[in-house]
Amino acid sequence: MLDSLKLIFERLLANVKIDHYRFLYHNFDLSNRLIGLVGPRGVGKTTLLLQLIKNHLINKKRVFYFSADHIYFEKISLYKFIEEMYLTEGTEIFFIDEIHKYPRWDRELKNLYDGFPKLRLIFSGSSSLDLVKGSYDLSRRAKMYYLPGMSFREYLNFSLEENLKSFSFNEFLENYKKLDSIIAKVPKIKGHFQAYCSHGFYPFLFEDPLSYHERIWRVIEKTIYEDVSGFYSLKTENLHIFKKILFFIAGIKPGGVSIHNLAKNLSVDDKTILNYLNILQESGLVTMIYPAGVGNQSLRRPEKFFLSNTNLYFSLESQLSSHDSELGTIRELFFLQSLTGAGIDVSHSKSGDFAVGKTIFEIGGKNKTQKQIKGLKQAFIVKDDIFISRGREIPLLFFGFLY
Repeated sequence: MLDSLKLIFERLLANVKIDHYRFLYHNFDLSNRLIGLVGPRGVGKTTLLLQLIKNHLINKKRVFYFSADHIYFEKISLYKFIEEMYLTEGTEIFFIDEIHKYPRWDRELKNLYDGFPKLRLIFSGSSSLDLVKGSYDLSRRAKMYYLPGMSFREYLNFSLEENLKSFSFNEFLENYKKLDSIIAKVPKIKGHFQAYCSHGFYPFLFEDPLSYHERIWRVIEKTIYEDVSGFYSLKTENLHIFKKILFFIAGIKPGGVSIHNLAKNLSVDDKTILNYLNILQESGLVTMIYPAGVGNQSLRRPEKFFLSNTNLYFSLESQLSSHDSELGTIRELFFLQSLTGAGIDVSHSKSGDFAVGKTIFEIGGKNKTQKQIKGLKQAFIVKDDIFISRGREIPLLFFGFLY
């Protein structure tokens, strides 16, 4: 069985492509002894790990990659396997994929980390893999990285063989006018933006464009029936409610329904719905926006809830009997996925649509006026269907350059 794992590793390494790299690749520091990579299904975590091995760890005798969901680990423990390879073959660097599929992952990683000072352990898992939740505190030991889906900037770079640079949020607010000339050089920019919103978030687009939305469905199914059911130990008969929640969100305007109304519609109690929404958010399928202000978020209810990205929205919305894409939803969702993907906290604002700290953003079409933000010192109108900034008006697609 070990030979089989070795063959899988060599085959994957030989076939991984190194012509495109996600943004996180260049920020990934392999010097830490315990490193975690989490993110939603389908965003390229496995590819990123294999690229790191192929480009930076040439001495294959000291490094090994495997997936923790392999049937081999039904008979042998993760700890025993790594200990044996370390003692017999001198392997010191282990890349462990799908770590959340292994039932005792946190305890055994802690034991390996503490017992073998020369080991380096790099693991990947679901977005819901929260180290703080485990019985064994790995949060002070592990360096954690989060990989979201592709930004609009990454999509353009991959599609057009470009090398467009990203902006930090503070840089962006100070220098967003620089994007006027950058965007002007990109041919068919409007068409690219529309394509990205429909099918540009998940990197597997470039593997087989024709089956793209089918693969999104597989992402949904696997997230609910494998990741959620396994990590949260939920009863199988309750899992269909998660799909109902996703379809419900796809069919309403953001803020158009309360937790109570959603619970009533699905014939469950408010507490259960809120718990399931939190699980869907942790799993990378839903984004919840809370009111701006102080206070413990766990004690507040979300003001709005969205699907996590526009591609997910288009896939689910197309299955509804009377589907008609809501442009306002798509605009707000693109804005949100761009900021949250960059690690920026977004709140709901009474003065506009969203707030980042003290900065207010109002989202709309090209004819939206500045009436909503009149009198506000730090506020911007974010407009769809414009491609040049004017004063405090920023084109919506510019936010796709935050990572």
